[in-house]
Amino acid sequence: MADTIQLLPDHIANQIAAGEVIQRPASAVKELLENAVDAGATEIRLLVKEAGKSLIQVIDNGKGMNETDARLCFERHATSKIRQIDDLFHINTMGFRGEALASIAAVAQVELKTRRSQDELGTYLEMENSMVVRQEPCATATGTSIAMKNLFFNVPARRNFLKSNAAEMRHIIDEFTRVAMAFPHIFFSLSHNDQQVFHLDKGSLKQRIVQLLGNSYLSRLVPVQEQTDYLNIQGFIGKPDAAKKTRGDQYFFVNNRFIRSAYLNHAVMQAFQDLIPADSFPLYVLFIDLNPEQIDVNVHPTKQEIKFEDEKIVYAFVQAAVKHALAQFSITPTLEFDIDAGIQQSDAVAKPFTDEHRQAASSSELYQAFSKSREGRLFRDRRIWRFSRWSCTRQSDAILERFF
Repeated sequence: MADTIQLLPDHIANQIAAGEVIQRPASAVKELLENAVDAGATEIRLLVKEAGKSLIQVIDNGKGMNETDARLCFERHATSKIRQIDDLFHINTMGFRGEALASIAAVAQVELKTRRSQDELGTYLEMENSMVVRQEPCATATGTSIAMKNLFFNVPARRNFLKSNAAEMRHIIDEFTRVAMAFPHIFFSLSHNDQQVFHLDKGSLKQRIVQLLGNSYLSRLVPVQEQTDYLNIQGFIGKPDAAKKTRGDQYFFVNNRFIRSAYLNHAVMQAFQDLIPADSFPLYVLFIDLNPEQIDVNVHPTKQEIKFEDEKIVYAFVQAAVKHALAQFSITPTLEFDIDAGIQQSDAVAKPFTDEHRQAASSSELYQAFSKSREGRLFRDRRIWRFSRWSCTRQSDAILERFF
């Protein structure tokens, strides 16, 4: 009697594994961009054609790979991030499973060019159906260029389930935005069908948010900054008037990794309670930094769902940080004075106020009449210079001392 249980051939096992990691073109974009970040790149370019169905190429200026590593990186569970089981609880890199490139090579035709700075020549590699078709030395820039062509060419059923180019491109832009948002110190660009979609220069987080989400947010961002012994929270939230009717511009990052969390989203919504309509959604880009031992990122193939050791503490800190930022914005408004340029050039402003000017002003009939009046006496009496809503600043006091 024949055995019932059999081992699957490698190419079938690889395609099954690829189904968990590479669900659509955007999945491959995410994995390739994260690999480029882990390689220490300062410039990352993403080239896409036909919404990733015919080409997804990522070019970076990272540290590159030698010939052996270039070959090994396509093996399943081959990784430079994990050496022992304890490393799973101290993860500080974007990728670590060692499944991304193996999964991509199982469902696409792949071309790789890579070179380290210390090597004269780089390595060129062609992969198809998880098999090396061609490998040879090549001249190439320092870093890595990896191109995956004809996604799901060998899994036509999976390819037929892909959406329209417009829909798939929206998913690609979403993944690109999440990675680019997390690393504003890295230059990113995205081109689709040879047309540039994004050109993101290095800068601050606020600049990157505006670059990605639009100039309308430039004056509508409120900084969030809270530091505790357990975790740090920083980033920006939108002012209440920036809330939208659709859920979209909401980003949580834990140790620079984008995550989805309905629980933490509820914490932000509670902080905005009574400030925005019930059917509106606020903007937020919040980064939570905490000890990697306090989280488990290895609970989902895409690593976008994580577990916190104590979710309630994180919830409380997020809600408090957002409330604090909103309180500072709402309760302590700043006073802004727009001074006409012509006034700033006038003699009264430009020239110094000398003792002679002071004496002449104090002996004038207008000053004498004002100072002898009841209003003038009250104005001079500092004991009643108190308000319930706000107090004079030192600058205000200095102005009063100068003129009275």
